[in-house]
Amino acid sequence: MKSYRRELTFRTPARRAFLNITPEVEEAVRASGVREGLCLVNAMHITASVFINDDERGLHEDFERWLERLAPEKPYSQYAHNGAEDNADAHLKRQIMGREVVVAITDGRLDFGPWEQIFYGEFDGRRPKRVLIKIIGE
Repeated sequence: MKSYRRELTFRTPARRAFLNITPEVEEAVRASGVREGLCLVNAMHITASVFINDDERGLHEDFERWLERLAPEKPYSQYAHNGAEDNADAHLKRQIMGREVVVAITDGRLDFGPWEQIFYGEFDGRRPKRVLIKIIGE
């Protein structure tokens, strides 16, 4: 069995962002040489997320509004976590959107359903953060 590991680093200029990272993950699958297996993609920071959904701007705007209703950034005083950093909302948003995804690799390609793409969700940006891609298979 083969094993392949790659890290991506993102530094978003805004506090929150959704980035389509599907091309980077597809490149890692090609580089791995794995034809049949699994691809894990996970955010390596507790205020960021990796998830699968549609690459449609309106949907991403809906995510932003929905997440802000569920875990509003302000007032900072509403959260016990806030102190040295005012990012408690980012931790909660990450919990909602998830830490990782696993996608099957079939015939050397990510085996997606219709419209599926992989996204990096940033909820406390403006600093470098990593995403791990781990691929195993034959």
